[in-house]
Amino acid sequence: MEPLPDKTKPRIDAHQHFWNLEKVAYPWLTAGFGPIYRTIEAPELEPLLRENGIDRTVIVQAMDSYEDTDYMLETAAQYDWVAGVVGWVPLNKPDEAARRLELYTRNPLFKGVRHLIHEEKDPDWVVQDTVVEGLKVLAAFGLTFDVVAVFPNHLKHVPALAEKVPGLRMVIDHLAKPQIKEQRMEPWAGELKAAAAYPNVYAKVSGLNTAAADNWSASDIKPYIDYAIDLFGADRLMFGSDWPVANLAGDYGRVWAETNLALQDRPQAERDAILGGTAVSFYNL
Repeated sequence: MEPLPDKTKPRIDAHQHFWNLEKVAYPWLTAGFGPIYRTIEAPELEPLLRENGIDRTVIVQAMDSYEDTDYMLETAAQYDWVAGVVGWVPLNKPDEAARRLELYTRNPLFKGVRHLIHEEKDPDWVVQDTVVEGLKVLAAFGLTFDVVAVFPNHLKHVPALAEKVPGLRMVIDHLAKPQIKEQRMEPWAGELKAAAAYPNVYAKVSGLNTAAADNWSASDIKPYIDYAIDLFGADRLMFGSDWPVANLAGDYGRVWAETNLALQDRPQAERDAILGGTAVSFYNL
């Protein structure tokens, strides 16, 4: 019989989004996204968290704008199950970024920064000199950086960033979207290995369902999760639902259940880390 979960070990969703189409502009969010092309806010997620035993979440930015960050912080203030916010500042404008971080870091819920680098026309945007200077500012504030590494354009830059900004803790979102649908490991595997060699680099077990075939299951994502555990160890991996984007290939419950199935043969300590502990330590929740 499976032991009851230890409630002293929190279950954290380290990657979820909200958006309000009346308050914030999201140019990337178009009618082509179907069921998620609408305002989606905290009251819709709250019952799903209860149903699946999730204790707290981290809201991650959905647009490169102050409006989006302010909206997330306003939302976080209303719901005690929101443990942190990953917002945005203009990393390519280091002085402006520093001034804005002076303000944002007065709020203990502000934990880190993300930029939609996969939406930039230049695939090398994140390694330009001004952005590296902005990342040094981020590191000086003790904040984290979420890397939206959508394979094949961005994962290869993570080692360079780790070298240039060694004090910056980074997390690769969605394991950099491996080619699960094609059941391919390389060259993703080699690039992830290079990134994992740096102890300040972490990764999220998130968004894998939308990289898989429509009828995906735990068996499809497990090889990629196992490989990531081999590289990073459980203490540098964290679960994220990527909700509501996850709804494009399932729903919240399915992502949570199948991820747990993919981890079921792992020691309890590893599962506790990936499903909560790592997020607590990485984001200082």
